[in-house]
Amino acid sequence: MNSVGKLLSRHLNNMPAGTLTWIGLRSERKARMTIVESAKAIATLGLEGDRRCASTPGSGRQVTLINQEHIDVVASLMGLASIAPEQLRRNLVVTGVNLQALRHQRFRIGEAEFEANAHCHPCLRMEQNLGTGAVAAMLGHGGICAKIITSGVIAIGDKVEKL
Repeated sequence: MNSVGKLLSRHLNNMPAGTLTWIGLRSERKARMTIVESAKAIATLGLEGDRRCASTPGSGRQVTLINQEHIDVVASLMGLASIAPEQLRRNLVVTGVNLQALRHQRFRIGEAEFEANAHCHPCLRMEQNLGTGAVAAMLGHGGICAKIITSGVIAIGDKVEKL
């Protein structure tokens, strides 16, 4: 590992925990989001009750996460007072932790363990939900995708901790 990698690794190990503030599930593609207080994360599948849990076993996109801080940035760029999380169609909203720093890292929420992998790029549906310019506003602020390593229950208020 080079010196930049060592420095980054040391700082990531000291990352403060964040908080899970919102959970949303979709029973099928294009379905409305169902907002829940807790959900069961099932290893290698997804969140119980979410369409991805049954349709894409082993996928790296079992769960999508976004920072509330980034939702606020997108709202500002769009000239909106606020954006409801369900409009962005991500499964989990967190605050107080930089999700981009968790890419390619393992982290825990509640009883479940996750591994973040790819950026969660905005789709054209964002233009329908938020208006013209939404995809551009969300670039770099769309969150991350993760897979579930260890099953467990997650709930609003749980800590988001790097492992």
